[in-house]
Amino acid sequence: MTVGKLINIGYGNVVHTEKVLAVVSPDSAPGKRLIQAARDEGRSIDATQGRKTKGLIVMDNGYVVLSALLPETIAGRFNESGISDRISDKEGDCE
Repeated sequence: MTVGKLINIGYGNVVHTEKVLAVVSPDSAPGKRLIQAARDEGRSIDATQGRKTKGLIVMDNGYVVLSALLPETIAGRFNESGISDRISDKEGDCE
């Protein structure tokens, strides 16, 4: 069993890497619907510290974390921590 890491998603907020399904932009219509549905159902976590939402982090339990960082920045932090290498290895096992 691999042990996940915590990555910083901005302003001292962190998420557990093994729980993240996707990091997406909130600017598209589907992104906006995702935010609204999560808010309506009580599944949103606002980690923006009052700043503009620039990234959405979809968690495996259905929660949506709103971040003030761009998806590219968050993905870069995954890459820095070596998480993307483990994900690529897992994907290769499925072939």
